[in-house]
Amino acid sequence: MALFSNAAGRNFLGNSAEWYKMTILAFLVINPILLYVAGPYVAGWALVLEFIFTLAMALKCYPLQPGGLLAIEAVAIGMTSTGTVWHEIIQGLEVILLLVFMVAGIYFLKNMLLFAFTKILVNVRNKVLLSLLFSFLSAFLSAFLDALTVTAVIIAISVGFYSIYHKVASGKHFDHDHDHLHDGELDKLNADDLEQFRAFLRSLMMHAAVGTALGGVMTIVGEPQNLLIGARAGWEFQEFFWRMIPVTLPVLIAGLITCVLLEVSGKFGYGGKIPAKVLKILKDYDEYTTERRTARDRANLIMQGLVAIWLVIALLFHFAPVGLIGLSVIVLASAFTGITEEHQIGHAFEEALPFTSLLVVFFAIVGVISDNQLFAPVTNFVLSLEGQGQISALYVANGFLSAISDNVFVATVYVTETTKALADGVIDRDTFDLMAVAINTGTNIPSVATPNGQAAFLFLLTSALAPLIRLSYMKMVVMAFPYAITMSVVGYLAVAHLLVPMTDKLYDAKLINHHDGLTPVSASDH
Repeated sequence: MALFSNAAGRNFLGNSAEWYKMTILAFLVINPILLYVAGPYVAGWALVLEFIFTLAMALKCYPLQPGGLLAIEAVAIGMTSTGTVWHEIIQGLEVILLLVFMVAGIYFLKNMLLFAFTKILVNVRNKVLLSLLFSFLSAFLSAFLDALTVTAVIIAISVGFYSIYHKVASGKHFDHDHDHLHDGELDKLNADDLEQFRAFLRSLMMHAAVGTALGGVMTIVGEPQNLLIGARAGWEFQEFFWRMIPVTLPVLIAGLITCVLLEVSGKFGYGGKIPAKVLKILKDYDEYTTERRTARDRANLIMQGLVAIWLVIALLFHFAPVGLIGLSVIVLASAFTGITEEHQIGHAFEEALPFTSLLVVFFAIVGVISDNQLFAPVTNFVLSLEGQGQISALYVANGFLSAISDNVFVATVYVTETTKALADGVIDRDTFDLMAVAINTGTNIPSVATPNGQAAFLFLLTSALAPLIRLSYMKMVVMAFPYAITMSVVGYLAVAHLLVPMTDKLYDAKLINHHDGLTPVSASDH
């Protein structure tokens, strides 16, 4: 196409396909026209869908550039303001610091993690059991850590497995330098095994990613919006857990059963087994590293293990915001393992910073949603209902919007609205508590349907691992589909039929408290 035949045209979005470049240009031209002709509500939804398109095409072009252009245009034409974007950044600062420091902190623990998970991989031969183990461990860790941290751990482990096999399959030894991003040195036989290995890793990654949602919904530290909801409701760690258990326990059971059924049936891209040659290479690598492990290496592994224990304890008792705990991990792990040079430390930040930039761009899109009240019709409809139908509808509304938007933003909108409704006397405190449960479970469970619903899923999609194992946006949607259906349906049934009676029993058992007369933290105070 002549438009992209000159130097400037070729530079625009680099090596992306010309049809993709033209599509982004079309978006940029159409948006101001649509704003003028149809108004901010229609133009706002168009912008949201365009941004979702850039996420879906993440393997064609990293979403930061096209998504960033859309965000800049949105500010330029008045669909949101820099003040709103800055406000959203301040609201999400804890998540930003988590990405910058916690994900980098995991980099300094990767040898210990790779050691532990290699032992699991080479010794657990049954794929169903292995998948169930990955899912359950991810759920357990996410209940005490957070989904992004756990996802970063699993990504680091999978990249480690992939690079080990890719190096050997390219005709090199374990101690050779190698670029695992390029397949040019693979022969045809090894390439076939690599494709099967990719399918194996894809299934494990998706089981683990869904596992982070299963565990993350259960505790106040599991997801960013949990902290917000717990603070507004005045719930501490234990009460939050017991408040959620009528919904989260059935969903956890449903998720683990779904994991087993998917591996047994082999549907939706699951069921892939590790090739015998790959397993042998990983076993050989385990033996190779064991034989050559020096006293200093063993000391490093022990120290990384101790830092990991500190990480769990610090997050469990919430000694500090998650990002600051991540910074402490960087300091401790590097100081006691001999990493002192700037360029060595710099590598730790390479994985997280592109996604951190993308997240800030996403906050601009959230600003468009907020300033133009794109969710207002759904919010008003839900609050107009009464009784149990209101609680169930709140779960459905949060689930639908979280699947196409960001679950943290959706939770913020709805918990703010319900807090106002309580303060204005529209609802009573018991109803507010039930609504808070519906908001938390609604934003955490159905949001697994798409990568834009959960930051952990989006982080996986845009990570260095995704192109290596051929995990595209649509592949993630297809593989998440059965989980989204079973977990969402079970969650809805639990909200509709178990939440109220089990909450009453928890009251009687004094595991949760009546908050008669207690007003949640207001939106202005939070």
